[in-house]
Amino acid sequence: MRTIATCLGLAALAGTIVPAVLFMLHAVPLDTVKSIMLLSTIVWFAAAPFWMKVA
Repeated sequence: MRTIATCLGLAALAGTIVPAVLFMLHAVPLDTVKSIMLLSTIVWFAAAPFWMKVA
C-alpha cells in the first residue's frame, strides 16, 4: 500500500510541475494545464497521508 501511495504521490507532484513548464513553452493550452493540476492536487492530498504515515 505504501509503495502504491508513494508512486501516486510522486506522479501527482510531477503533475503539478510539468504542466506549468509545458504551458510556459507554449506546448499546452491553459485549460488543459488547469485540469491536470487540479486532478494532480486531488491525487496528492489523497495519497500523501498514506505515503507519509499520517493516517
